Amino acid sequence: MSRLTSTEKRLLDRLQEGLPLDSRPFARLGEELGLSEGEVLSLLRGLKERGILRHLGASPDSRRLGFVTTLAAVSVPPERAEEVAWRIASRPEVTHCYLRRHRLNVWFTLVARNWEEIERILSEISQEAGAAARHFPAEKLFKLRAVFRLDP
Repeated sequence: MSRLTSTEKRLLDRLQEGLPLDSRPFARLGEELGLSEGEVLSLLRGLKERGILRHLGASPDSRRLGFVTTLAAVSVPPERAEEVAWRIASRPEVTHCYLRRHRLNVWFTLVARNWEEIERILSEISQEAGAAARHFPAEKLFKLRAVFRLDP
């Protein structure tokens, strides 16, 4: 695991609260943390290059926008699992994709405009994988947000 400086930890902690709604959000972050806008951007670039920061962007609530989501899985031969997972993960409707030690060994989440579109995508994935993809729609959402406190 890559070591983080205390400044990087403070920046990552603050970013989990969201970006300031400002014409210069990184300058505002810098003011809050005692850094310049350039320092904030440089730290973010370094975190991205080191693979610590994967993405910095909006996380809209798909349900409030009228989309539907589901957890899905498919069982493929172990020797094909990684290839199938990469193909599934490359689809724009897939938000997460995992290999699991389970009979259903490739798990993924889908977001689409409606259930018919979910079924169409699952049918396509089933054909590509050579096995039936199943999905497990959520009945109720419990986990609303994950926060990883880095700077005690």
